Amino acid sequence: MAGFINVIRSTLAELANRSEPAAPVLPVGLPAAVRPVAEDGVALLINYQSAVYAQLYSDRLRRFVGRRNVSDELFSEIARLLTMRMSYHDPIRIAQLKLQEPVMPGRPPVVDRRRFRLDELVSALPEIVGDPLMWALERIYCAHRTVPIRFSKASIWGIKRLEFESWLRRWRLLSTRYETERVWVERWLHMIDRALTRQPDAAMAIVQTATMIEGYGTGYRQGMAAWHQIIDGLAKPAFDGTLVITDLADAITRARAVPRDPKGDQLRKAIGELRAHAVLN
Repeated sequence: MAGFINVIRSTLAELANRSEPAAPVLPVGLPAAVRPVAEDGVALLINYQSAVYAQLYSDRLRRFVGRRNVSDELFSEIARLLTMRMSYHDPIRIAQLKLQEPVMPGRPPVVDRRRFRLDELVSALPEIVGDPLMWALERIYCAHRTVPIRFSKASIWGIKRLEFESWLRRWRLLSTRYETERVWVERWLHMIDRALTRQPDAAMAIVQTATMIEGYGTGYRQGMAAWHQIIDGLAKPAFDGTLVITDLADAITRARAVPRDPKGDQLRKAIGELRAHAVLN
């Protein structure tokens, strides 16, 4: 309920032309080499969501300031990929980007046609609305049905629809998709932290696993599932000390190279083979 009240307050404040919250502040001690990447991230996330959301990004970076084994290269990659995952693509974001596309004189606007599963569309709604809709879709076996959606500035109606869809970003942080992303980001950051403590040589490999998850649809779902398989099957046991892997970074790279399949069987087999060559404690 508090989340809904905050959304309503921010909407009323905007309608009343009240000023935005204070600009996000980057962490004290952030390396100079990382600052440009972080500044770009803050600017993008303000556009994506809000200044408050961009401050969350800055707060997440703070945990790595002054950490041992965190080079400028590693920190920059964390900052870059954290921006990418915090600005995940949903129908709202696609509408935002379409609105921001420049109109070229003499050229008709490009029409984007995307297909989404119904459960993907519902997951972008606030839980209080999305959960009952998801229940209904599952009851009639339509949750996985795909529907085409046009994103276009070719007409006044199309522009107004894009503006409405973009406006829905105010409710994004109350959606089930955001909760999924929030939990994933925190686990990714936690695994980076554990790598820095237990196996620093594998830290960059853990950081770069974020690139496994992108977009939406089948690729997104398979990437998310594969990420959890690799973390649960290789990284976490290695950090827990129940599995001794001489070169964890190489094992992760090998696992990532496995072609994805709908059920993850090939990756499961590959991880099993990698574990067979490791030492169980």
